[in-house]
Order: sequence, then structure tokens, then C-alpha cells
Amino acid sequence: MIAIRAAAETSQTIPTVFNKKYIYRVAAIASLGGLLFGFDLVIISGTIPFFSHYFHLQDIGLGWAVGCINLGSALGAVLAGKLSDVWGRRKILMVCAFLFAVTGVGTGWATSFPVFILFRLGSGVAVGIAALVCPMYIAELAPSPWRGRLVAFYQLAIVIGLLLAYLADYLLLHAGENNWRWMFTVQSVPALLFLYGMFFTDESPRWLIRKNKIKQGLLVLGRIGDSVYAASQAEMIEESFKMEVKEHWKDIFQKKYRKIIWVGLAIAIFSQADGQNSLFSYAPEIFRQAGLSRDSAFLQSIALGLINFIFTFIAIATVDKKGRRNLLLTGSFLLCLDALALSGAFGFQFPSFLILTFVLAFIAIYAATLGPVTWVALSEIFPNKIRGSAMSLATLALWIANFFTTASFPIMKTTFGLPVTFAIHAGICLMYFIFIWRMVPETRGRSLEEIERLLVKE
Repeated sequence: MIAIRAAAETSQTIPTVFNKKYIYRVAAIASLGGLLFGFDLVIISGTIPFFSHYFHLQDIGLGWAVGCINLGSALGAVLAGKLSDVWGRRKILMVCAFLFAVTGVGTGWATSFPVFILFRLGSGVAVGIAALVCPMYIAELAPSPWRGRLVAFYQLAIVIGLLLAYLADYLLLHAGENNWRWMFTVQSVPALLFLYGMFFTDESPRWLIRKNKIKQGLLVLGRIGDSVYAASQAEMIEESFKMEVKEHWKDIFQKKYRKIIWVGLAIAIFSQADGQNSLFSYAPEIFRQAGLSRDSAFLQSIALGLINFIFTFIAIATVDKKGRRNLLLTGSFLLCLDALALSGAFGFQFPSFLILTFVLAFIAIYAATLGPVTWVALSEIFPNKIRGSAMSLATLALWIANFFTTASFPIMKTTFGLPVTFAIHAGICLMYFIFIWRMVPETRGRSLEEIERLLVKE
């Protein structure tokens, strides 16, 4: 420890030399989990007309088939935190990669609907694990000056996964009567690459030091930076664990935290109920109802994924300049207007190019505002003492809301029609705008402690 402290003092005057090749390699491999996250959620959009015919599904069965992955994701998110603390980040990500590979094949070649649902739920567990552990693993290995860009790269990987899913659906559309089976199965290719790549990564140094494996932790830190960096970081990590206050999940029910918990839950739920899940999960079906041919509908879905990819960069560039609250207000208001436009377009049978424009605009607005900013807001508003438990609760609420939104869409479409369905989404977006205006303060430029003082009343 004397040697470590001496090295730490030296680090204040000697610039650290980082191993860029190693850092980017590990971040790229871990980001494959994000790519699979996005791919797995959306790949089903192109398979809907085929597996629903094969299994003879009605609206309730179709909604369950599309939405059940979110219940698996909720379970995966609940399990991932504890398991990653016990087994380590690297091992749980290897399990995650294996699950993605197996469930892709299992879903694709299921011969009965219950088996299909079982594997789809398993895919959801993998998604839930990836959503929680991948960014945590990257953040714990990344040097602090690089952490923001590397975690943002993971978020970008999710969007790339969405785009690749639409592309795979289009390319496999004419692959014969088993086309939908191959659409699901192709997921196993990046999953196996993810699993293979994880053999060439290291465990999180923070987890190793927490488990009192100091030598292994120093070895990993030495691969990230030079020996001075490794020694200083090891000391800082050890000191942080000594000062750590044990969090208990019951703390979130204290009266002083009640308001902020409800605010966080509302942000999580509204972010999934505003309509983007319907567009992402049922895009080809919506485009076909707008009058496009089957091939054209699948091709336009690729455009939807591309728009989502491009406009995500706007959120990354503006979230620290415009502020969280401003982007949430702007996004919810514009989504309300766009959903009303879609309601009118389907109701009055506008030309298909106008409907396509409104759909792409909806995704562009969401990608530039609510999509990425929701996670930033949730990561900031909860007090330090309950942040982990509160984030887990908010994430659970988010996945459940996602399930009900995607599962109910085909039922609403058949019962009420698309004009009323999108009018309901417009109403939800308006409610969210009013809620943000009245209840959500701006957190940009404030420390976590300042935000806590602002939101928590003793």
C-alpha cells in the first residue's frame, strides 16, 4: 500500500499513457451486447405476418408474442444486478451471449406456440441482462476521461442493432416459407461473436478489488493504463469501498423519497407508453396498412432504423447544452402533434408518402429527445443513498410498461382502428408534457448532491 500511495502521488505530475487498442477492443466487444439488445427487440417486426399465420394467432396471441420479451427483460434486469455482483460482470455477460445464441435458434425453429413464447421470454432475459450489465462493465473498465464517449458508444450500438434487424428482415423476406425462422436465427451470429469475444476480455477491476483480488485488479488496470495509473486507481477504488454506505431496498419507501420515486416511475412509464414501441415493433404492418406493398413496407422499415440511428447523435450533442427538462418538454409536445397527425392521416386516408413522413418524423423526434434523455434523467434524479434500488424499480416499471404497450397495440388497432389508437398516444404524450412542466426540474449543470437537495424534502 505504501508503494501504491507513492505511485498515486506521482500520478498527479506524470500524464497517464492509456492503452487505446485494449480499451477500444473491450468496449467494442461489450457493446455487442447492446447491438443484440436492439436487434432482438425489433427483429420480430418482420416476422409477424409469417409466424402469426403459422401459429394461427389472433390479436391477443400476437400481442403476447410481441410483448412477452419485455417480461423476460424485466426478469433479466432484476436478476442481473445480484448475479453480476456474485459471479462478476464478465461471467454474466458470457451467460447473456449464450442465451442470445440459443434463444435465437430456439425461437426461430419452434414448432409450437408455447415453445416459441418460452424462447422469446429467454431472449428477454438476455436483453435485461445486457441492458444493465453491459454499460456497467464498460464504465468500470473505462478511464474517467473516456467513460462518457465509451458508454455513449454502447447506446449507439443499440440503435445499430435496431437498424440491422430491419435490414435482416428485408434481406430474408424472400428466403422461402421458413423466412421468419431464419430472421430469428440470424441473431445467433453476432451472439456467438459476442461470446467468443468475451474470452479475450478481463473482469472488471472494480469487481476484482471489491472481492479482495487486488493482484488481479492491478493486472487489469495495468492493461488499461501504465503502472502509475494502475496503482492510483487501485487505491481510489479501495478507499471508495471503505466509505461505501450499504443500501437497503426498503429505504425507497421512506416518506421523504416518495415524491422522487413517483417522478422516476412516471418518467420510465411515459417513455414507453408514448407510441414509439408500436412503430418499432409493428412497422411493416403499419406501412402495409398505409397502402405500401409488402416489399416496400419492409424497405421503409430500414429507413425508420436509419432515421433512429442518425437522430440519436442529436440527443448526444444537445443533452448537455439544452438540458434534460427542455428536451423532454420539446419531445413530448412534438410527439403529441405528430401522433395527432398520424391519427388524422389514417382517419382521412392520406397518401402513403405523407403517412411515411409522419412515422419517420415520430421516430426522429423520439430518438433526438425522449429516447436517450430518459436514461440520463433517471440516472440523475435519484438520491445517492437509494440510487441503485430506485433505478432497479424504475427499470422494472419501464419493461412492464413496454410489455403492455406492445402487447395491446394489435388489440387496440382491431378494436378502435389506427386513427383512435394514435389519438390515444397523442393524449398520453400531452399528459407527459404537463407532468414534466409541473413536476420535473432541470438537472443540467447541477451536481448529484444539488439535485438531491432540490428534489428530496426532509
